[in-house]
Amino acid sequence: MGNIVAKLATTAAVVGASFIANKLTNGTWKFVTGRDSPENPEDPDIDFKEAVAFAVLSGVIVGLARLIANRQSSRVIARASKRTSEQIADAT
Repeated sequence: MGNIVAKLATTAAVVGASFIANKLTNGTWKFVTGRDSPENPEDPDIDFKEAVAFAVLSGVIVGLARLIANRQSSRVIARASKRTSEQIADAT
């Protein structure tokens, strides 16, 4: 049962981090370029350089958000279950 709760908590953390990462990506893009982020970077009408820059920016931000969410949820679950982070990682 504890393993299911740990997986649900981690999933919730990652979903929340993805939402925040999306907002952060759009805000950063607007701050840097002065324009809204591309609706669909795969659209052929979007400049290739702009599409690549947006993909790199969003990839970095989403990757960092997921990493932080996973690490923090593992720490919280480890403290709550009185197990080490390694034991939590091995269980999931």
